[in-house]
Amino acid sequence: MVRQPKVPSSDLPSLAKVAWLNDGRLQEVMSTFMLAGGEVRIIGGAVRNTLLDLPVADIDLATTLEPQEVVRIASQEKFGVHLTGFDHGTVTVVNGGGVYQVTSLRRDVATDGRRAVVAYSTDWAEDAHRRDFTMNALSCDAMGRCYDYTSGYADILKRKVRFVGVAAQRIAEDYLRILRFFRFHATFGVGAPDRAGVAACEAQAQGIKSLSAERVRQELLKLLVAPRAVATLKVMAKRGILAHVIEYTNDWRVLERLPRDGILRLFVLAQMPNQLAVDLRLSNAEAKRLAALTVAPALSPDFNLHERKVLLYSMGADCWRDAVHLGWAKAREKSADAAWQALLDLPKNWPIPVFPVKGLDLRSLGHVSGPRMGVLLRELEDWWLASDFKPGKEELLQRVKVEDGK
Repeated sequence: MVRQPKVPSSDLPSLAKVAWLNDGRLQEVMSTFMLAGGEVRIIGGAVRNTLLDLPVADIDLATTLEPQEVVRIASQEKFGVHLTGFDHGTVTVVNGGGVYQVTSLRRDVATDGRRAVVAYSTDWAEDAHRRDFTMNALSCDAMGRCYDYTSGYADILKRKVRFVGVAAQRIAEDYLRILRFFRFHATFGVGAPDRAGVAACEAQAQGIKSLSAERVRQELLKLLVAPRAVATLKVMAKRGILAHVIEYTNDWRVLERLPRDGILRLFVLAQMPNQLAVDLRLSNAEAKRLAALTVAPALSPDFNLHERKVLLYSMGADCWRDAVHLGWAKAREKSADAAWQALLDLPKNWPIPVFPVKGLDLRSLGHVSGPRMGVLLRELEDWWLASDFKPGKEELLQRVKVEDGK
């Protein structure tokens, strides 16, 4: 028997007129499973964000059908089927351009703080009570009727991120929920974070060390770009939780002045940015950004235009913008300072030119490929830079001919 919601559905807002719910592709998927004898609802983020009046990116579904039934029914209907999370009860169903993660209702059989052994269920309340936060446990059916088994709507109205049930128990099931608690508070919460939640996170913070670097990286980068990231990081530092995540600095003022960019903020937050690529299993692109920032010069509006151009040429536009943001955040000027803004806009106003001479051009003049040609190209490029990027290919090659004559 399915337990009744704590808050009757009639007392909750209806999502019947929400645009994403009325998308024909979504309705077709839901009706297909319902006609096959299953119950299906939208769960989690889409419902939460709609009730918070925030944009909805992904639409996740939950169903009383077991994964193999989802696969069979979706395949019969000629929907796209991908077994991306099949072992965890999730099947990706594609209808037209609509992509939906369909997860079977579950209950935990055993947990160890990193992963759970689950059994499938048909009890919506039981499934809701195994979720992390009350605001993530709401669901709605195809008609837009909402269901709330954990008083999540009351927490949404208060913008309070609160663990479902006993916080310590939820955390013991998956220690990543410590980082998720603070990330969700930084994203959706107002005021101080839930006291019981903070206390439970502090008591079990050591469990963070058991998590994979990839999972920590994902949550940390999301936290760093959240609207209230810096205030939340301060709470984590004060309670001794942040030290279990990263060796950090106390450059809160600089962090607050940086744009909401995860890699930039991570560079400032970390005591040893050079270690992050290994410690957090960063992607190649993320590691490259951090490495470039490590050796980037300190930029300033005091540089003249030629100096700016030479530095931009050598650094590249992406590293230039990162270094300007970093220098601006460390400076005392206001966040709307015109001189710093002009420095930031240089790549937009001065497209980086391409050095017009290649090795093939020098070979046409009789030069042989090798170290000496490399030296010659660098010397020629240096002269081009010193000449404010003005000499064209013909002038540059003429200079080589003159030097060859000498």
